[in-house]
Amino acid sequence: MVDKDQVRNNIIRAAGTIFSKFGFRKTTMEEIARAAGKGKSSIYYYFSSKEEIFEAVVVKEARTLKKELSKVIAGSPDPLEKLRNYILVRMKTFHQLSNFYRAIFDEGLSHFDFIERIRERYDKQEILTIRSIFLEGIKTGQFKPEDPDLVAIAIVRALKGLEIPLFWTHVNEDVDIATEEILNILFYGIVKQ
Repeated sequence: MVDKDQVRNNIIRAAGTIFSKFGFRKTTMEEIARAAGKGKSSIYYYFSSKEEIFEAVVVKEARTLKKELSKVIAGSPDPLEKLRNYILVRMKTFHQLSNFYRAIFDEGLSHFDFIERIRERYDKQEILTIRSIFLEGIKTGQFKPEDPDLVAIAIVRALKGLEIPLFWTHVNEDVDIATEEILNILFYGIVKQ
């Protein structure tokens, strides 16, 4: 007998691929069912609506992003390297998680309560994480003793401002190059030493 959680996860995985390809609005339950190798009525046994499936997909991708970022943070004792790697992995992983990205930035999806909750939770967590790394860097003398809240908010806003133009290209090399350039400005400034 097939495990209910396994079937549910297979549906989420298949739906993630379809949502990523067609977007939320253009995806149908029939396409999700076909991609999952199930009948449409079987999909409704596990999920009550397309919105519920999309929420499950977005939550799964949010967990993936959080896991990747946690690994990066734990992977280095050096705050400068930690912040650099956090930003690089964040931009690259965000680019790969197209459903999570859409949920965060597509205003057409903002009428879903779960999207707003995910956006708020993600923003708060990201600001706290960058603030924590920045405070570590102040303690080690690597970062100037500036207001950690202001710095964290400024970095998050700068990253958000860069995401939209970067992700329209859909080319990983562009994301890597642009992120490196941003990091150089962030860490070394634009003032000639």
